[in-house]
Amino acid sequence: MALRGYGRLLSILAVPVWLSLTASQAFGQVPALPVTRAQLTLPQVVEKLVSRNAQRAKALEGYKGKRFYQLDYVGFPSGLHADMTVEMTYDAPGTKQFRVVSQNGSKLIVNRVLKRLLDTEQEAMEVQNRAGVELNSSNYEFTALNYERNNSGCSYVLTVEPKAATKFLYRGRVWVDDKDFAVCRIEAEPAKNPSFWIRKTAIRHTYEKVGEFWLPVENQSVSDTRLDGRATLTIKYTDYEIQTQHFASGTTTATPGH
Repeated sequence: MALRGYGRLLSILAVPVWLSLTASQAFGQVPALPVTRAQLTLPQVVEKLVSRNAQRAKALEGYKGKRFYQLDYVGFPSGLHADMTVEMTYDAPGTKQFRVVSQNGSKLIVNRVLKRLLDTEQEAMEVQNRAGVELNSSNYEFTALNYERNNSGCSYVLTVEPKAATKFLYRGRVWVDDKDFAVCRIEAEPAKNPSFWIRKTAIRHTYEKVGEFWLPVENQSVSDTRLDGRATLTIKYTDYEIQTQHFASGTTTATPGH
């Protein structure tokens, strides 16, 4: 492929860089029962979501985990595949360290796309950027609320619009657990199109409870290009080990995850 072709392909594969920070394909979700009237008002759900997130962030000392990144592109000028396994360590309030365990496929895609996701995630953790990625009323307009009574407890559905078109924000729907008031699913599109060559991008994030915390388990981004190609990025998260601070006793406890 000519150098220009590689440059165009990298532009097409400039998937939303916030994908690995937070997360519409079918992932075997629990079928929703008929929609009923919301049990709380929209401002009440938002207030509980923001306050509970702050409590969890304060209690989280750190965690370790493993991630598997996979990117598949089908279309012009050629199809490509790359994958990468990464070990990640987080220390509060905003430090992440990554160690690449293995990488396969196109080295160009690994170095210029997948590793770029790690760099941007670290950028988002910098002090001047952290406040700008949080799900709160400073960064988003919460425009609607539905209540889906289902067996998963992921019942409150918020519609969100970003207040600024930045690479860290998104627009779409956010599902909130009705007991913990934690995000359990996001279906969205980026607030800012990452590339002229991308026509649209659909992103789905799913989260599960690990110990007392809700952490990502799978993110998927599907980008359709103006050249009738499609790029699918999937990130899977496993092997969590959480460090939590018990403020009453001053002791730290490790909680293993799946």
